[in-house]
Amino acid sequence: MVKRILHMIVIVCLCLIARQSHAQHSIYDTIPVHAFITPEGDTIPMGYLPDVSILYRLNARQKRYWTEWTRLRNAVYVTYPYAKAAGRIMNEINARLAGVTNKSERRKIIRSREKELRKEFTDKLTQLSIYQGKILMKLIYRETGNNCYEIIQEYKGSLTATVYQTVAFFFGTSLKQNYDPNGNDRDIETIVRDLERMYGMRG
Repeated sequence: MVKRILHMIVIVCLCLIARQSHAQHSIYDTIPVHAFITPEGDTIPMGYLPDVSILYRLNARQKRYWTEWTRLRNAVYVTYPYAKAAGRIMNEINARLAGVTNKSERRKIIRSREKELRKEFTDKLTQLSIYQGKILMKLIYRETGNNCYEIIQEYKGSLTATVYQTVAFFFGTSLKQNYDPNGNDRDIETIVRDLERMYGMRG
């Protein structure tokens, strides 16, 4: 009887040992360690760490730059479609005026197109800020090769162009703004090229 009990105890102990051994080799208790061999031939453990984002605190000058850049980028995004439309419309008007030498007939064509443009764009353009208006004038020059003063002078006459230039002066801007993609307007050109690349808005 005693031997039988001892046998049972031994069997139970062996089962517990086997179970414990299996548990120690479970996939849940095993941590794989990758090895890395150095140029000198040594083998060292290697692990992978998750990516860490490092945020850089901007100083006052950098904050001011990015604030101005964001404002400029938003203005270009808003006004560039209107500048593209201006270039297209000028081409249409010039095509209709080609071969028309009679001044009265030319004025009739221009006024007809002007009426359509007022109906289509007045509400949208009056919602632009003065800053956005300045950017729009530069972009119009970029698309047409003429500043706004020259465009008004061509289609409406010198007197009208002068009046509009005077009004623009009181708002701190000028209709005679040119466009320098390699100089003062380099940032605008960069943003426009990004727009063209992302949305295919080339002329």
